[in-house]
Amino acid sequence: MKFADFHEGQTIEAGPYLVTEAEVLQFARAYDPQWFHTDAEAAAEGPFGGLIASGWHTSAIAMRLVTDAALAGSESFASPGLAFLKWPNPVRPGDSLRLVADVIEVRRSEKRPHLGILRWRWRLFNQRELPVLDLEATSLFRLPS
Repeated sequence: MKFADFHEGQTIEAGPYLVTEAEVLQFARAYDPQWFHTDAEAAAEGPFGGLIASGWHTSAIAMRLVTDAALAGSESFASPGLAFLKWPNPVRPGDSLRLVADVIEVRRSEKRPHLGILRWRWRLFNQRELPVLDLEATSLFRLPS
């Protein structure tokens, strides 16, 4: 989508995305090697009752879905950050995730009119409709002068 295609109040949906055990293990071993992400046997005895995906992995899945649904082919080039990031429920192998992204604000920068600013809220839900990710992001777009 191009920056001009976004508008306040818009909802963008994407998915489903099936999370596999192999993917959970691969991501965790590379980037977040805590036992409840990497050791299924130990995780079964832990507080979550089984293996769970890293929250950072969950965030990466959301980024993939957003890119496929909205950012691929756009003028997007950066993000200055997040207002908040929450992982209210764990993601488990076998979960099927869907994205709901709500556009909060779309505007040109007053100081840099060649930049478009998009504020939006991303939420991921599993197949039981439990939220597994909730964040508010700002994305920057390079616009023609």
